[in-house]
Amino acid sequence: MGSPDSSGIALSVERGQATDEELAAITVVLLALQAERAQPPESRAAAGSRWWRHTDRYNAPLSWQ
Repeated sequence: MGSPDSSGIALSVERGQATDEELAAITVVLLALQAERAQPPESRAAAGSRWWRHTDRYNAPLSWQ
């Protein structure tokens, strides 16, 4: 699939006789694949909270906390 030329044809059948329904089905599949590639990949989920790792507060060596 490329950009259509002056005749407006973007897809052509090289061998055989494709029906309008078959061409429509192929076009839908190709457009779906192109749309899937155009989407950015999903970002990874953030890690869970690390409540036990508070580096901003003081913890005494013998503290029960």
